[in-house]
Amino acid sequence: MKVFTTTSTLLALSLTHNVYATESMESLIKAAQKEGQVYSVGMPDSWANWKDTWVDLKEKYNISHQDTDMSSAQEIAKFEAEKNNATADIGDVGFAFARVATSKGVTQPYKPTTWNDVPDWAKDKDGHWALAYTGTISFISNNNLVKNAPKTWADLLEGDYKVTIGDVGVASQANNAVLAAAFANGGDESNLKPAIQFFEKLSKQGRLSYADPSLANLEKGEVEVAVMWDFNALNYRDKIDRTRFTVGIPQDGSVTSGYTTIINKYAKNPNAAKLAREYIFSDSGQINLANGYARPIRTNVTLPVETQAKLIPNDQYKATHPITDFKAWEKSARRLPRAWQENVLIHQQ
Repeated sequence: MKVFTTTSTLLALSLTHNVYATESMESLIKAAQKEGQVYSVGMPDSWANWKDTWVDLKEKYNISHQDTDMSSAQEIAKFEAEKNNATADIGDVGFAFARVATSKGVTQPYKPTTWNDVPDWAKDKDGHWALAYTGTISFISNNNLVKNAPKTWADLLEGDYKVTIGDVGVASQANNAVLAAAFANGGDESNLKPAIQFFEKLSKQGRLSYADPSLANLEKGEVEVAVMWDFNALNYRDKIDRTRFTVGIPQDGSVTSGYTTIINKYAKNPNAAKLAREYIFSDSGQINLANGYARPIRTNVTLPVETQAKLIPNDQYKATHPITDFKAWEKSARRLPRAWQENVLIHQQ
């Protein structure tokens, strides 16, 4: 088993140099190494470059890893259903689902040593959740199938291609795509009606695709235009063929949100899960996320030039809106599945 000196450990994790941090981190690392494994949900290699973080945890601390990919809602349901028979230690859920998980009592708190570098708006005061990275809803277009890549939601409505959004009501990415459309069409967190009307028009046109906007489906040419997080769109584009796809932020409005790890209250490997969160918020962990096209939550991390070059230029984000009314968004997100079913899916052809 690979054990590092205190100095190496502190450098690897970007810890503060005080006795308490040193002693507590040494204890955590030993406990995590004794567990030797961590099981995650919703943190696959291809999403936001989780792969490099899992590789680092194995190489630096001999922590093995396995993931089962699933949506935010499914992760929380899994924690709640399994309880003491937990098969997952840590998950990654959308911002709107963070408070849901905490209110259901299925999470346990852990504040990494870089906690003070995380903005207050992006974390739970008790440490049950904290955004590790942000994402903004974008468009990805297959240049072989779409002549004019849409730059706005208005363009999207005037096109002749099918639009893929994902599993609305279940997946955080799809829910935020709806909110982005709301912002662009005069709505907000408390008023999704403009977005519902927008997608109802697409559905009536027979242009709303219900294919999963996955890497495999994009590669197979089964997706013409998809609405998804910028980090996913950029990642998929580069994995398939950079020249085959156009990725951009809708210039008439979008939403910036993020994702947070949640540690299972009933985790069988709680210390390995806490060490994983610790590493995710370290300089190295934040750079790993940026290498997966996700924008790190810690702004005091200097990104390598080649990493910064992977991201969409900042000037494309001028019309984006952060989520500010979280209570309203939570209520709207809970009502969204029914509204989607009654107004959008009803026109499915």
